[in-house]
Amino acid sequence: MQLHAVPVFHDDRMAVADAQSFSPSAGKPALVVRDWIDAGLPIDLRPAVAATPEQLSLAHDRRFVDGVLSGRLPNGFGNTLATVAQSLPFTNGAMVAACREALANGRVACAPVSGFHHSGYAFAGDFCTFNGLMVAVMTLRREGAAADVAILDLDQHYGNGTDDIIRRLGVTGVDHFTSGGHGYTEGHAEPFLAELPGRIRTWAGCSLLLYQAGADAHVDDPLGGWMTTEQLARRDRLVFQTAAAIGLPVAWNLAGGYQKDAAGGIAAVLGIHRNTMRACVDVYTTAAAAGHTAPWR
Repeated sequence: MQLHAVPVFHDDRMAVADAQSFSPSAGKPALVVRDWIDAGLPIDLRPAVAATPEQLSLAHDRRFVDGVLSGRLPNGFGNTLATVAQSLPFTNGAMVAACREALANGRVACAPVSGFHHSGYAFAGDFCTFNGLMVAVMTLRREGAAADVAILDLDQHYGNGTDDIIRRLGVTGVDHFTSGGHGYTEGHAEPFLAELPGRIRTWAGCSLLLYQAGADAHVDDPLGGWMTTEQLARRDRLVFQTAAAIGLPVAWNLAGGYQKDAAGGIAAVLGIHRNTMRACVDVYTTAAAAGHTAPWR
């Protein structure tokens, strides 16, 4: 069954205009959603309900959760800004909602958010505060859903926080692949893309795939990178095509991306995220069949 539009969970309170950080991630949700709308991509905007402290504490130490939300402990940007703390329940709640929706429609849903995989059981860092991946997994488990889950983390960097939570809580039934832990360079891009469908097919028995479609894997990203724009576009298309072919629902998010122009704009990052959504639209929606989408560029 094709969708008429891709479900996207968004709330204006997810975005922070100035997180006092090198990373633009806190402000990306609003910019990305506006870019998708301006590009005419068929998305179905739905409200992102804030995750509760109790939900956040399914994956994190409650003292850590309360300390960050109250401003007593620093967030992943290394400060205690109230605006950042107030955004975190919505970014995590968006990921929870996207997972629920992907399970419900059996196809796909998106949370246009970042800042998860460096957050561990009781620590924040590297622009990540609460681990929405594991918050979503543990929330679904509490609800009796998604016994077996795969996490495909294709951000440029190692998802140390995700591994920490899995280890600290003794979580089973979660297969976590983080490309940042493998030291890939430009020479690995084509072999990696050739192997990617096979890796995803090993998850055919899983209930759900959580996909981090990192833009920081681009060769021009200041914090790393080993893929061109064209290779990243193929990466995303391969993920969605393979998951759709084996009937594996996908909930995806933006993850990192740090390219800036001379004026501080993130047009290059927005272009990569636009290509991800375009690939998603092409695989899952009736708009692609009707010829209403444009090729990546």
